[in-house]
Amino acid sequence: AAAGAASPADKERFICIYPAYLNNKKTIAEGRRIPIDKAVENPTSTEIQDVCAAVGFNVLLEKNKMYPREWNRDVQYRGRVRIQLKQDDGNPCLPQFPTRKSVMLYAAETIPKLKTRTQKMGGSDPSLQQGEGGKKGKGKKKK
Repeated sequence: AAAGAASPADKERFICIYPAYLNNKKTIAEGRRIPIDKAVENPTSTEIQDVCAAVGFNVLLEKNKMYPREWNRDVQYRGRVRIQLKQDDGNPCLPQFPTRKSVMLYAAETIPKLKTRTQKMGGSDPSLQQGEGGKKGKGKKKK
């Protein structure tokens, strides 16, 4: 009866996606919910929000929420994204995403293509780029 009272359009009925669900550094026991080969390295709640909002979902970012199994209290691991999966009548908001798993797989597939990710890694030679970034950081500390 309680579930019937709240419509799927209510904020409390939105599905929750924590970054841990999509993190390839986590095991299933630590909370990963998609196959490791499809998972992303350390996704943030902001990145999940960006890709889901871009595809047209009604998205809420809850910055101060923590995944219960997350032992690391750092800011980068905080946050969860709430997404409206279904409309009032119970039909999916976006037909291409009928389930929460389909949303998670889409987010994990799209996050590596984000500008913030491609700029950090991008360049003619990725190995040179990463080494260069490390040197820059060390140089700044010495000065």
